[in-house]
Amino acid sequence: MTEAAFNFQTLTPDTILDALWDTGLRVESGLTALNSYENRVYQFTDEDKRRYVAKFYRPQRWSQQQIEEEHQFSAELLADEVPIAAPLNLQGKMLHQHQGFWFAVFPSLGGRQYETDNYDQLEWVGRFLGRIHQTGRRETFVHRPTIGLTEYVDQPLQKLASSTLVPKGLKDSLLASIERLRTTLQNCWHTQWRPLRLHGDCHPGNILWRDGPLFVDLDDARNGPAVQDLWMLVNGDRQEQLIQWDILLEAYSEFCDFDAHELSLIEPLRAMRMVYYLAWVVRRWDDPAFPGSFPWMTDEDFWRRQISIFNEQDKLLQEPPLQLMPDFQV
Repeated sequence: MTEAAFNFQTLTPDTILDALWDTGLRVESGLTALNSYENRVYQFTDEDKRRYVAKFYRPQRWSQQQIEEEHQFSAELLADEVPIAAPLNLQGKMLHQHQGFWFAVFPSLGGRQYETDNYDQLEWVGRFLGRIHQTGRRETFVHRPTIGLTEYVDQPLQKLASSTLVPKGLKDSLLASIERLRTTLQNCWHTQWRPLRLHGDCHPGNILWRDGPLFVDLDDARNGPAVQDLWMLVNGDRQEQLIQWDILLEAYSEFCDFDAHELSLIEPLRAMRMVYYLAWVVRRWDDPAFPGSFPWMTDEDFWRRQISIFNEQDKLLQEPPLQLMPDFQV
């Protein structure tokens, strides 16, 4: 069975209970499914009334070595007193296998939603991202990939070209818009940055607030430029973005230097994420969880909007990159 066609049908409640039993955990109640498209995540309470979260990884997405690198990184961050949701060491290991599924168990750590318009919270997050990158710079991942055009544009373009989900009458226009975007990206994407281990998907939804930030979900951790973990936290018009960048980088720089040359990667990274995300949903369409969650993917108007969005992003890539306050100029 291919990764694209896999749909977790064999991950039954009995399979989950047996897997957890093998780690020494006895489920008393729960097995409540939490929101996760890529993997399957469940909250439960054990016989001692302690709450946990079990994460079952989508087969064929990451190898054992790649998952173990994620776990090792989270363990390093936890040892450096970074508030991160890290897997528990049960019976001498963090990664477990049962009936072909790799899984890990985490403590259940609740929190409030991170407030994207709260500058005090942004400052806190910037400070801890500096600490995350301080740890991330010690070495790079060996088995996990490095952000680049092949994974984020070329492979998604091939997937979209072969997909029957894209309306026939719009496919040529869609592919042409991505091809133009790809050509522009070739001219503005550069590798004049020091790769480090990243969270990789540090958007507001992956930050909880509990007397400070709690970072969750290192599933997309990979090597890349530091700005990848920063740009998704900035929003609003250009003036608002400048204020947020000033707050974010001043706090970040307390723990880690930031290379302002990486600012020129913000719009390329945004464009790459757009293409990658669209192809990701298409790639997972055979999983029953996806059609119900993304019903607009069968609407021709959605694909017309995507073409327009890609064309607009292509124009943005050709504009001068963001320039920050004097303190962060190169």
